This record gives sequence, C-alpha cells and structure tokens, in this order.
Amino acid sequence: MKIGIIGLPNVGKSTFFNALTSGDAAAENYPFCTVEPNIGVVEVPDKRLDYLYEINPEKKKTPVTIEFIDIAGLVSGASKGEGLGNQFLGQIRNVDAIAHVVRCFEDKNISHVNVKIDPVSDIEIINTELLLADLEVINKQLLKNERMLKSGQQEYKDRHKILTKLKNRLEQGTKINKLSLNEKEKEILKPLQLITDKPIIYLANISEKDIGEKNNLFVEEIKKHVTEDEADVLSFSARLEADIAELDSEDAELFFQELELEESGLDRVIRACYKLLDLISFYTIAGEKEVRASTVKRGTRAPQAAGKIHSAMEKGFIKAEVISFKDLYQTGSIGKAREKGLLRLEGKDYQIKDGDICFFRFNV
Repeated sequence: MKIGIIGLPNVGKSTFFNALTSGDAAAENYPFCTVEPNIGVVEVPDKRLDYLYEINPEKKKTPVTIEFIDIAGLVSGASKGEGLGNQFLGQIRNVDAIAHVVRCFEDKNISHVNVKIDPVSDIEIINTELLLADLEVINKQLLKNERMLKSGQQEYKDRHKILTKLKNRLEQGTKINKLSLNEKEKEILKPLQLITDKPIIYLANISEKDIGEKNNLFVEEIKKHVTEDEADVLSFSARLEADIAELDSEDAELFFQELELEESGLDRVIRACYKLLDLISFYTIAGEKEVRASTVKRGTRAPQAAGKIHSAMEKGFIKAEVISFKDLYQTGSIGKAREKGLLRLEGKDYQIKDGDICFFRFNV
C-alpha cells in the first residue's frame, strides 16, 4: 500500500511525513526543499495483532505496513514543468492513493507560496495541475493511437473513442475517478496510471492552538468545497504530531489525555487510508513461527487472501479454518475456541471479514 503525500510548498507535508515515519526529511521555510521524494515505511497500529502476540509471545509479530511517499511541493504550472513539476507529477502515478495536505493555519514566520492563506484556492491549483497532467497523457495516447487507426482494425477505433471521451471529460474539469466506466474502458485506463483516477483524502493542517476546536473556518471551507468529490477531510496539526512522535509511549499517552484526544492524528490518518482504499485486516498464526496481520480489499475471497501470505497457498487452496477475533478474544485461546466449536471451515467462495483469524489448508 503506497500513499503519496502532495500539496503546495510550505503546507507541512515534510513535517507530517517526519511525524509519520520518525524520519528526518527536510522541512524548511522555502519552496522545493524537498526535491527527491522521501519514502518511509510505517507499521499500522493494530490492537488486535498486539493481543494475538500477547497470547502467543513466542512467535514473531508481523504487522501490516504502509509506504508513505513525500512528494515535492507542486505549484501552478507544474504540468508544464514549473518547479520541476513534470518530475514530481510522475512520482504520483505510482501510488495507490493520495493524501493532499492543505494549509489551514496562519503563521507569519512560514511563508506561503501564494502569499495569502486560501485552502480552497490551494486545492484548485493542485487539482488543475493533476487534470492537466492526465490530459497530457491522454493526448499522447491519442496521437499514438491515430497512427494505428490506418490499419482499420476495430481495436484501435474502440480505443480512439474511449480516449476521446476521457479527453473531453478532463477538459471539462472532471476527474477520472468521478466517471462511470465499463470494463473495456477500465482495461484501457489501468496501465495509464492517471492521477485523477486515484482515491484522495484531504488533510487539513491546522495550528496547535486549534486542536480540539469544533469549527475551524478554513477546514469548513474545504469540507464544503470537496463535497462533490465525496472525499474525507481530516484535520490535524503536523507540528503537534511531530512533537508527539519524539515522546516515549507513556509521555505521549499523558499528552493525549491532556489534550482530550483518544488517539494521534497519525493513527486517524492511517485508519482513513484503510477506509479510502476499502481495505480490511485479517490474521494468520503460522505454527510456532509467526503471528501476522495482512490486508485485502473488502470482498476478497479466501483463496486470494491466502495468496497474500504465499502464492502456493492460493494455488493449492483447499479450505480455510476461520474464527472471528471477537470469538477468540472472548475465549482467550485458539484451543478453547476449538473446544467450543467456534472455528468453522470455509471454502473458495468465502469472503474474508475484517478481524478474521484464518488457518489456510492447501496442497503444495
């Protein structure tokens, strides 16, 4: 799972990235202090996995990880190369989803690339550049396809029709992920890795003093503006999260209590990314070796889930012995749960549920 962090320069992307990864990405008060993308791998906090490890402490604990990519600040004209925009936009194409950090705080000591703090305008600048970048990709594909049209083959006629449709919608300002596409259109679209086809979440970076406040005007403006996108807006303070990241777990817990927070903004961001990509977690306990958490798309069937552990398990899948985390937690051990008949056998059509603990049976 790869999440690209984007936004204008000086909105707090690198500060947020450092808090996420406990890293040392450059976070300076000038545009383009990030040139090459910073990449960090973050373990997903998971209390269910912690419990499974607690009752199986001799095993190795393997959590799910998310790869966050801090992509350099985009500016108006990025699609034409402004601010090294072509290079930066190319880096976004390889991610699964986008976290768009938007500045929602005033600070005279931190310059804004457009002088005035205006989150809606900031979002529009980025969205325009993403649309233009995708339009450029479509235009190149159309040009390439036009040369093949001379062959008269129906394949290229169909492709021309679909690419023209996508071009027209992009020119109208419509993101690709807002279109209803059939399977043929999706097939042509997939290898193009269009940026506006990716799911997006908006991260409103507020000041520390606004934590706990109900109504931040900047945040409310964003929520109203992105209603049509049906995108989530999550408010957090990058600076505060960076400070918390430097504390040990006990001091961090006290800090949360003082601020009347149930969890860190970073944990909320990770949960939001799961929701954004429609992911769920399931668990496996491998003999005497490992307690593992894995993620799959909601609706994934048992053989494909087994394939997340090893391809041979999917290929030779026979059955899955399954118990819900809730049932295991109430009994306290797999042995007791099995004695009570709480483990059930599921076949190839079973759809994995969030929190399932699975023992896959397969032939090698």
